[in-house]
Amino acid sequence: MRDSLAGGNAVLARVTPILEHLLATPDHSLFSDEIVARIRGMCHDLAWQILRAQAEATGEAGREAFADKHGEALAQHFFTSPRILSHCHALALEWQLATRMEAQYGIDPVLSPLLQTLIASPDSGQASAAMGALAAQARFAQSQRRMELSLAELPGDLFHELLLGWRNFGGDRRSDAMIRAEAKLRNAYDESSARLSLLARLVAGLGDDVRKALDVEHAGVALFLTALAARSNQSRNLAVLATNEQQVARLALALRGCGLDAAEVNTQILRLHPQSSPQGGLDGITPAEAKKWLAEAGTMGIV
Repeated sequence: MRDSLAGGNAVLARVTPILEHLLATPDHSLFSDEIVARIRGMCHDLAWQILRAQAEATGEAGREAFADKHGEALAQHFFTSPRILSHCHALALEWQLATRMEAQYGIDPVLSPLLQTLIASPDSGQASAAMGALAAQARFAQSQRRMELSLAELPGDLFHELLLGWRNFGGDRRSDAMIRAEAKLRNAYDESSARLSLLARLVAGLGDDVRKALDVEHAGVALFLTALAARSNQSRNLAVLATNEQQVARLALALRGCGLDAAEVNTQILRLHPQSSPQGGLDGITPAEAKKWLAEAGTMGIV
């Protein structure tokens, strides 16, 4: 298991450098991969949103024309940020997994059985949180279909890094209008209303019922990944990457770290990867040991 985890780490360590190379290549007709196209689309959308705000603060008559003029260059600047690429990559993989689970098992990528149950909860707080998560998940599905990513959906630290990247891109040309635009964007930003925050609060509110979120068929992909990350002490991006078929050892350890027994772990693995062989030796690993192994393996800069 340790050797398999180390091998998986070697694969993950190459992810961001490869993405940087693919996205920096002018002739991207050579790369038809859906994931790369989706990441490119999200980075472009982030750049366009910022430039529209800049044009509005500048008083430009045509916001779209201004964004079209400078958007490609700003997007290229964002391509050099490993953290932005890692986040967009994880979102693209999550959506790919959600659509695959829908095709294979009929799992709705927006409204899962668990979310439907929580919406009908007699606990008004839980029901309200579930409704918020449903609306956010619907927005996510629509955005992914369009290969877009709203600034409002970024985690707080990444939102800040993106704006700093915009500052650096502007350099000495940074004007008063850009300063006003940044202030407006920051004032409008509310991390608590973003999808990942809503999902995290919903999972935290499950309490002793959190194991229900660790059944991907019942919880749906979004809640499953959120619970997997929270209970195994990993970042959500890394939890998403653990669902890749080359990362079965990491997924097995993460699920074991969440407290699932060997049979439950293998059930979830076979849901995600029907061709996989059952993982042996899991009963000899305690949840605490599984978390320790994952922590010792490191994250290769993935956040």
